[in-house]
Amino acid sequence: MTTSTRSRMAAFLLMLVLALVASACASDDDGSDDAAGDASESADGTTDEGAETAEELGDITVGSTNFDEQELVAEMYALALEDAGYTVERRYQLGSREVVLPALTSGEIDVYPEYVGTALEFLNEGAGEATGDTEASTELLRERFAEQGVDVLEPSDAQDKNGLVVRQETADTYGLSTVSDLADVAGDLTLGGPPECPERPLCIPGYESAYGVTFGDFRSLDAGSPVTIEALSAGEIDVALLFTTDGVIAANDWVLLDDDQDLQPAENIVPVIRSEANTDAATEALDAVSAVLTTENVTEMIRQLRVDLADPAEVAETFLTDQGVLG
Repeated sequence: MTTSTRSRMAAFLLMLVLALVASACASDDDGSDDAAGDASESADGTTDEGAETAEELGDITVGSTNFDEQELVAEMYALALEDAGYTVERRYQLGSREVVLPALTSGEIDVYPEYVGTALEFLNEGAGEATGDTEASTELLRERFAEQGVDVLEPSDAQDKNGLVVRQETADTYGLSTVSDLADVAGDLTLGGPPECPERPLCIPGYESAYGVTFGDFRSLDAGSPVTIEALSAGEIDVALLFTTDGVIAANDWVLLDDDQDLQPAENIVPVIRSEANTDAATEALDAVSAVLTTENVTEMIRQLRVDLADPAEVAETFLTDQGVLG
């Protein structure tokens, strides 16, 4: 082989080696890019275990019926669901149960706060299955709601029942401390309450059947909210159907008549959610709210709304933050 030939061969081999080195570097770079891409997808998508992340939880609509305690608890649900990673639409103060329950089953809303006994009696059209036993009534409620594609989650310890309330002077004049005491004098008195009271089994029909109490007149007002409170305060009605957690009762030194015949069943506040919208993340978030609600702290929060005129959203967020539910 001549010197010239050997030189050309050496140059060729050198070029071949350089080409192989360049190819190897390019391959390493591609592999690094792929690895980085995979890691990015994991951060934005799922973990190695395939757990859901905030981006995957999607939209959910929280609703409420038409009084401030409902809005307060619904806002707690909304905040907890947002904290879990949902995008929440709020639809509060929609109307009575006759409006909100169809909105739930039709998918217009996905979740709202319910009351165990009243919801059960509503679904059963006043069949009388609701009792003071929270566990038994909740199980019956789960059965009835399951027929409509709705899940009933864990009830809270907080209970809010219908209650008959009178001013102190009315209690003194007629000697009233229990609902039974109304039996002989109700014909002289005017009851104020929500428009649906004459048909609801735990309202006028219930007081008539359980106590023999028939009021002289009924004024259709609102569901234990400012209109009814103002009417009682002004003496436009003698007896008001209010909710037992209403802090305005104590603030005004009014008398909540004892339900001595136990007409009102267990009324634990409980989340109800469409089965199609429910997930482990939603259940965990909503149950966390129920776990911290008590009759006492709900009563205090309602006092803040009614007496201090606080904003429900602010009260809800402060409470859940203090309880460690948020964050």
